[in-house]
Amino acid sequence: MKFLPRTLFGQLALALFAGLLVVQFVGLWLLLDDRGRLNYKLLSEYAAQRMGGIATVLDGAKPINRPSLAKALSVPPTTLSFALPWVEGKVDSSEDAQAFARQAAQQLEHPLTIQMLSLEPLDALMFVLHPEGVEKWKRHTQSHDGHAMPRTYVAQVRLRDGTVVSFHHVLPIPPTDLPYRVIALLVLLGLSVSALSLWAVRRLTHPLVHLADAASGLARNLNRPPLPENGPEEVRLAAQAFNAMQRDLKRLIDTRAQALSAVSHDLRLPITRMRLRLEADIDPALRTSIEHDLADMDTMIGHTLDFLRAGSHVEPVVPLQLDTLLDSVVEDMEELGATIERVGKTRSPVLARPHALRRCFANLLDNARLYGGGTITLSVEDSSSSVRVTITDNGPGINEADLEKVCEPYFRLEASRARHTGGTGLGLAIAKAIAEAHGGTLTLSCAPAQGLSATVELPR
Repeated sequence: MKFLPRTLFGQLALALFAGLLVVQFVGLWLLLDDRGRLNYKLLSEYAAQRMGGIATVLDGAKPINRPSLAKALSVPPTTLSFALPWVEGKVDSSEDAQAFARQAAQQLEHPLTIQMLSLEPLDALMFVLHPEGVEKWKRHTQSHDGHAMPRTYVAQVRLRDGTVVSFHHVLPIPPTDLPYRVIALLVLLGLSVSALSLWAVRRLTHPLVHLADAASGLARNLNRPPLPENGPEEVRLAAQAFNAMQRDLKRLIDTRAQALSAVSHDLRLPITRMRLRLEADIDPALRTSIEHDLADMDTMIGHTLDFLRAGSHVEPVVPLQLDTLLDSVVEDMEELGATIERVGKTRSPVLARPHALRRCFANLLDNARLYGGGTITLSVEDSSSSVRVTITDNGPGINEADLEKVCEPYFRLEASRARHTGGTGLGLAIAKAIAEAHGGTLTLSCAPAQGLSATVELPR
């Protein structure tokens, strides 16, 4: 079933179109069948009425005038003859033949005996009695392609004076041409209903597309505008529930960020007091140890505040020359001893928050400088939809199982990449939060003998 559409809109449209197509074909078949049956019924009734009227005229005419009347009234598809005697034992007892006889009897002025004959035993007898007549009858009983027509009636009527008149009536060939006007009407109806159905299905499923996009982008941008609460009742309720969930998540994260920010800020006051007390006469070795611990605590608090501010939208978005920003960060890293190779340029400015984006690339380059051997490649790929910046080092890399974990806050590897550092485990988390706050992504990958690659993709 791989050829079936995968979207809800495609499946509903296919179901509606297939159902409509089947209904149209069945309706056309029923229409053609009913048309054939109606034509047959009308033609059969007309033939029976004509035969009854002719029999009434011949019954009231003088015997000497009957041959001339029969000749004049023998107009295709009805042929009359007085040559065939009354045939016994060859009556056609089928329902259609008997209905034909009853319809003819209703047109008689006086009650006359009517019998319907089967066609098989008549050809030889008719050829002996009336060879010209049977040839004429055979011509009428042949269709254009040479096959005998099934809708043929042979009837005999005994007049009041005992004269037997035989009728041979061939119903016309049912029309085989297609009713093009009816087909055109059905096609027009089908196209109209299909277009209306597609519009209705699209209108019903379009809010679901917005809901799916909002759900997939909620993790990257919690401050995105709420969904429009319109459409059918079920879709409107789903949009309302999603908007309520987004508000609750934003309130929860904001509350957590405010609490952590307040705690981190308040911790700096006792740290400052402790530093002032270190000015007293104490052992120099103890003072150095305490100052080192206080510096670590202050750095951890600063990084925590930076992480909490990384996903915020306080800084305005402006058109940014990304190449200039990257060159500035590269110069700073090279002053610290890194060797960086720049590859690629952007074609036009990007919309970004300059200070936040600078912090993102500074963290990634500093991470590559500390743990990647000092030799770094920074490449830029620009397209119409996004800008991709890849930072690759020559270090030992990271196990594939830990690539996602290292971007989590306060996660530090036990391997050599983190053992001898004083880091807090927030550098990559801050870079990822900044990239996602710009609607982009941060992806880490490790290729054999190439170290770690960090790719930041920013949408245009």
